Amino acid sequence: MLPSVYAPKDFKRLRAAGDIVARCFDFIAPHIHSGISTGDIDRMVAEFLKSSGARSSSFGYKGFPKHCCTSVNDVIVHGIPSDTDILKNGDIINVDLTAEYKGFHADSSRMFIIGDAPPAALKLVQVAHDAMNAAISICAPGVPLSEIGREIERIVLPHGFTISRDFVGHGIGKVMHDEPQIYHFHDKKFDKIKMVPGLVFTIEPMINMGGDKCKIDADGWTARTADGCLSAQWEHTVGITEDGAIIFTEPQF
Repeated sequence: MLPSVYAPKDFKRLRAAGDIVARCFDFIAPHIHSGISTGDIDRMVAEFLKSSGARSSSFGYKGFPKHCCTSVNDVIVHGIPSDTDILKNGDIINVDLTAEYKGFHADSSRMFIIGDAPPAALKLVQVAHDAMNAAISICAPGVPLSEIGREIERIVLPHGFTISRDFVGHGIGKVMHDEPQIYHFHDKKFDKIKMVPGLVFTIEPMINMGGDKCKIDADGWTARTADGCLSAQWEHTVGITEDGAIIFTEPQF
């Protein structure tokens, strides 16, 4: 059996954790604009989670020093918030946060556009969003996990964008990272692994304007596109039901 398979009573707890994540994004969104630092964003996340009785799953995870990830422009994933990293007009930024609430984790990320971004950047952000939603839409019992990557490729590749192959979605629930891995490109080795009711995982395609290669900064976390091109990502935590799928990291209440 796949590790990240949960009972209906657990889905209620995952809904509660996911709702906190969604409301945290709604709390910070009005404040994300030109002139704010990514360190400011991190403090707002920490404040909201504490006031909600939750905690950041990322803080201290394998030594990660902050409460969320802030990935700006060419950063694919795992950008570390900093008071010296000031957002400016035209930037795109992904904020990725995972919250633990009463023993269950929920993980999501959203893109934010700072001021007047170039049309090509807006298109990249939209295509990444469309790819995530298309992948979620095909999730149901009996569907091979490989169909997630196939659907993302169907949306992304016609635009000439690439899909990062160095990072994956993952099972989630009582732990932040669990099996199965969720590839955002088609891999036939997952053709025989089928979704089942109760399975919980993230879908989080990272879409690059240029090539799919990355490089890691000296901090050991920040992953950038090797060619310096822009990258965009969206993410939701999804649960498989008897007849389809639900998104935990949308507002529930």
